[in-house]
Amino acid sequence: MYILGIACYYHDSAVALIKDGQLIAAAMEERFSRKKNDNSFPKKAIEFCLAQGGIKGQDLDYAVFYEKPLVKFERILLTTLETFPKSASVWRDAMVNWLKEKLWIKTEIQNQVGIKYDRVLFCDHHMSHAASAFFASPFREAAVLTVDGVGEWTTTTLGKATSRWTTDTEGVNNIELFQEEKFPHSIGLLYSAFTAYLGFQVNNGEYKVMGMAPYGQPRYVDKVHKLIQLNQDDGSFQLNMDYFSYHYSASESYNQRFLDLFGPSRHPTSDFFTSVTNPERSAEKAAMDENQRFADIAASIQLVTEQTLVNIAKYIHKKTGLSKLVMAGGVALNTKANYRILAETPFDEIYIQPAAGDDGGALGAALWAYHIALGKPRDWVMPHAYWGQGFTDGECADFLRSKGVSFESFADSEEKLIDTVAEGLTQKKVVGFFQGRFEWGPRALGNRSILADPRTEEMKEVVNTKIKFREPFRPFAPVILRDRAAEYFDYPNVENHEAPRYMLMVAPIKPDKQQNIQAVCHQGTGRLQTIERATNPRYYGVIQKFDQLTGVPVILNTSFNLRGEPIVTSPKDAWNTFQNSDIDYLVLNSFLVRKPK
Repeated sequence: MYILGIACYYHDSAVALIKDGQLIAAAMEERFSRKKNDNSFPKKAIEFCLAQGGIKGQDLDYAVFYEKPLVKFERILLTTLETFPKSASVWRDAMVNWLKEKLWIKTEIQNQVGIKYDRVLFCDHHMSHAASAFFASPFREAAVLTVDGVGEWTTTTLGKATSRWTTDTEGVNNIELFQEEKFPHSIGLLYSAFTAYLGFQVNNGEYKVMGMAPYGQPRYVDKVHKLIQLNQDDGSFQLNMDYFSYHYSASESYNQRFLDLFGPSRHPTSDFFTSVTNPERSAEKAAMDENQRFADIAASIQLVTEQTLVNIAKYIHKKTGLSKLVMAGGVALNTKANYRILAETPFDEIYIQPAAGDDGGALGAALWAYHIALGKPRDWVMPHAYWGQGFTDGECADFLRSKGVSFESFADSEEKLIDTVAEGLTQKKVVGFFQGRFEWGPRALGNRSILADPRTEEMKEVVNTKIKFREPFRPFAPVILRDRAAEYFDYPNVENHEAPRYMLMVAPIKPDKQQNIQAVCHQGTGRLQTIERATNPRYYGVIQKFDQLTGVPVILNTSFNLRGEPIVTSPKDAWNTFQNSDIDYLVLNSFLVRKPK
């Protein structure tokens, strides 16, 4: 049985194909269109998934959309009517967008995919999130937490999921979402308001707020608490809407009262530097003081977000009595909060869908249809995140020959390729690492990554300024051999947990190891990725060889792309990034290109 899950028309359009409950392919549309955060109908991603499965649209049993458009349209209509005339721009945009395409999604899926009209299903947005986490996890019973900006009406759900089967025909799967928060009360939209205030793009720059926060002190927590009221008894919360405008404005998240409380906002193009990030600029005292204020505000909203999520998680544990928690929704990508939930609540393990945002809703919709709507048993656990398009050695070699470039082939010697890359890293070479199928979700996990030596602070500056062309305060991720992670990170039983495999936790780096990995130590912490040989043998081999050469079982990993671009998909994309940056080596599957000195 083939089921296609589809997510689109908000942000991060994506598609996932499952066969008999097992994932076959999954990808975001942006990886093919090359438009960052592409939210259009995912035609190219659909073509890829069907081709990967070796089928056509008419071979599908079902196509499932990740939310219910009519319910979402109802929310927009009622909200705009309640806030009219301030909401006139929202009303105008809604009429154009919804009447043009969004209300007719069932017909569009039928026409674009080639599936019968009665085989198109719809799943609630937050149920899609819940299913994406639970049915990909190794758990057969777990508490559920989904948190994002907004789905149809819902912004947060609390629940319980179970999967009990005695035979292939006797059993039940169930996800009960027993409590929710509704729009406009939203942790995700609260965080996004501060994202906009701090000069970053909403739905894209929230991770920059997380990167800025460690350079500040949470001096504005009391002011943030004027915006959100927490209920310690049942995990609920409520926003003070007097400070926001996202519920009636198409372009503004916050209003003048917000500015009166926190002061002038940061201009998107202004330099961010503090006495920690750039002590050499101490003469620019006024600018440095203003940037410190922004860092303190980032630290404050980050801390309040963490406290809110920890409070909710404690309540879910009390309510369900379960030891496992699954999470999804865009807020589940707040890696610092995730670690605090693990460290400060009674849950002993957390599983987070690697594609936690709307993209993961495509997978969740398909899994919901198979396991809940159709009642099929489970026999699949997500083993890795490599579900995108891959390219053969022949395709890579043909591309390089078309460019007339000299390259070395290691098709007959995997060990030599690993040795060459690892030795290059020890010589301060930066490596564009392209192999296999690209990753599902927002993180580069070793198949479309830029790799570098993590040992010196200098390398962080090199990768930030000469390759990624991005803000110098932003951190890079340490990737470490899974069986060595406990040596470097203060993360109990880290080698047995799933979340670190997908860069979904920020954990403290042990004090005696911080000097060893300065380029990936972000104010004493790191968003780690753990890797084992069985999941990605070449990636593991490079780190293992680097350890043999240096005594450090860690390398620096960041996404293989330039600032503002999606992560590379094809050899052509990888080549363009290689040519337009100071990357020294380009690995394309079994081939290596060295940039002339």
